[in-house]
Amino acid sequence: MKFSRRTGNTEARSGRLDGENGRMLGKIIAAVLAVYLVICLLVGWYWSREPDLEGLTVVPVGNTEGLTTGSYTARTVRELARTLLDKPGGFLSNDITPPGIWLDNMPSWEFGVLVQVRDITRSMRRDMARSQSQSTEDPALSKAEPLFHFDHNSWAMPASESEYRSGIRQLDDYITRLESGNASFYTRADNLAGWINDVSTRLGSLSQRLSASVARTPLSDGGRERKQTPWLQIDNVFYEARGSAWALAHLLRAVEKDYADVLNNKNALVSLRQIIRELEATQAPMWSPVILNGGGFGMLANHSLVMANYLSRANAGLIDLRRLLEQG
Repeated sequence: MKFSRRTGNTEARSGRLDGENGRMLGKIIAAVLAVYLVICLLVGWYWSREPDLEGLTVVPVGNTEGLTTGSYTARTVRELARTLLDKPGGFLSNDITPPGIWLDNMPSWEFGVLVQVRDITRSMRRDMARSQSQSTEDPALSKAEPLFHFDHNSWAMPASESEYRSGIRQLDDYITRLESGNASFYTRADNLAGWINDVSTRLGSLSQRLSASVARTPLSDGGRERKQTPWLQIDNVFYEARGSAWALAHLLRAVEKDYADVLNNKNALVSLRQIIRELEATQAPMWSPVILNGGGFGMLANHSLVMANYLSRANAGLIDLRRLLEQG
């Protein structure tokens, strides 16, 4: 009997110890998870910070030796692509692990920038680096364009980053040859007008998608019903537009330098600068933690409509600029 009682007490104490150890282990796991989530939140917040509009170093201060026509445009495209890959957190669009996989605003911003890089690279390959339609394409640009058009969501075999870095290396090759006199960049009005037309189409589409954040008249666009942007997609469209405007502001600054003679001859410089100002206004700091979607005259702001207003005004300026460039 004594042996049985002694054995029972031992088993009871062992059970209590196991229970206490289990609770302790649970608390440790919960604490580790809590710390991990806090770290992920802080890292995610840091990674979600957009690059500053003035933070792009196209040409080192005081170092303009070797620059030639087209240098500013080509160098700006290269720096835009580098920013996508080298900003805090790197390229997030293809992340499959936390915290990158939880973020959607920055990947949308990245896609807006990437679209502008793709468009200007195509224009450089097709028009700006060719003297006429029958001339030969620049070999580096002919390789760079398809590399930047690679799927931005691919995380392996190959990863998007590796393809884009290969595109940057091709741009490096083109810039080196351009500034040593072994490649060309033709600053003609028709070349610039062609790219401006592409940009105008992009901004028009973004303005429509931003405006669709609120319900409007049932029928529009030639009698077809325009669907309202889903609530969960409103912030994605907003940040895509913000990234596109950020990249475009830099590209137009470069165009102002490389195409200065053409713009002066066409009396288009004032128009270009006004467009740049409209795009710079889209980069004002966001003081709201979320993208608000209030009614047009409601108590809450509608960030999408504000962005659409700036892009529509910039687009109107681009249309006028293209007309000036196309005039004889």
